[in-house]
Amino acid sequence: MLTRSGRAPANVSLVTADTVSFESSERLRADLVTTLRKRGSLRSPAVAAAFAKVPREKFAPEAPLSAAYSAYDVIVTERDAAGEAISSVSAPWLQAEMLEAARLKPGARVLEIGSGGYNAALIAEVVGTEGSVVTVDIDPFVTERAARFLAQTGHPHVKVILGDAEHAAGEYGPYDAILVTAGAWDCPWGHLLAPGGRMVVPLCFASITRSITFVREGDRFIGHDPTVCGFVPIQGAGAHAEQAAVLAEGAVKLTIDGGPALDIAALDRALTDIRTELWTTVTVGSGKPFDTLHLWLATVTDAFGWIWPNPDCDCDLISPAVRWFCPALITPDSFAYLTVRDAHSTDEAKERRHQFGVYGHGRRGAELAQQLADQVATWDRDRRNGPGPGFTLYPADAAVPAPAVGRIFAKRRTQLVMSWPV
Repeated sequence: MLTRSGRAPANVSLVTADTVSFESSERLRADLVTTLRKRGSLRSPAVAAAFAKVPREKFAPEAPLSAAYSAYDVIVTERDAAGEAISSVSAPWLQAEMLEAARLKPGARVLEIGSGGYNAALIAEVVGTEGSVVTVDIDPFVTERAARFLAQTGHPHVKVILGDAEHAAGEYGPYDAILVTAGAWDCPWGHLLAPGGRMVVPLCFASITRSITFVREGDRFIGHDPTVCGFVPIQGAGAHAEQAAVLAEGAVKLTIDGGPALDIAALDRALTDIRTELWTTVTVGSGKPFDTLHLWLATVTDAFGWIWPNPDCDCDLISPAVRWFCPALITPDSFAYLTVRDAHSTDEAKERRHQFGVYGHGRRGAELAQQLADQVATWDRDRRNGPGPGFTLYPADAAVPAPAVGRIFAKRRTQLVMSWPV
């Protein structure tokens, strides 16, 4: 366990890369491969062999061994002055999914945006010595560590570049695959992709992030396999700041991508004022995902955002449906968000279910609560059990027809079209 400062609590004894034996590391790698195969994240022998060979703990020596080899743990390796993570080693399940999506082959030329070393080592194992791996990061702390760890683990041929990924490494292309390991609001790397190549990008839009595999088709890129994920945001020329309102002395935060400026004082007052409470007839099974609801809300309203409780605060001011990425509708002085309560059931043997509700706060709280409740019902009726939306990436200057049901997200260098089946 790591604290928000990135340090281990005093009562936790760390077993790190300096104390683990080769035999125990090998066993932990084998166990990780088994877990990832059972989960379905590992599907090819080449990627599985890479996970079995590369010692993950060598790339995160400050982390406990249990975290280094947990299939689901992200290891934060650097934080900014405010305590926010700015560099990390991604969870193995997500690294495996992205590597499989890239369909790497021996001899492939690969560009990685966002370094850390471990993922580049996995890529190097798959493409072999006849392939090439270039990894770029804007942070000298990150690139120094990556180069050092790659050399120590037998991957000195990986080219580590310090620079802004918006502009760096073009001279080493074209690339058969591009893997981005930071949250990217835009996608300026399409021109670096070789014919038939694949670009795996955790692309941000309307405060949502999906790892999408893009394949060129003419002057556009067709998106495949959008995967729910979270990454530290990209820095440099490609950085994009969302609006954030920190309320109740840090206990609650609202975030939204764009829109009118938020009135922090008004939102703070709204949080503790009388709230509107609405309950829908829509239910969800315990632990079951409902992430297409997020995409639907982002389709139909510019007010879509998130509400976050501070995990370090003992706060009962909000009751979000989920602790992380809880949907909310946000205006400058009001907001409404999704909540849940146990659904009534007369059959105890049935799956435990939760009923969706909405809490509204502020001058427009009742209006936003009704809007959110109505869209939850629409999603449940029309979109919940069907295929999710498709994604297509176009150049910024392309003439793009509006989808019948969907939305176009205009960015600096590209346009992302999210289109629902009709």
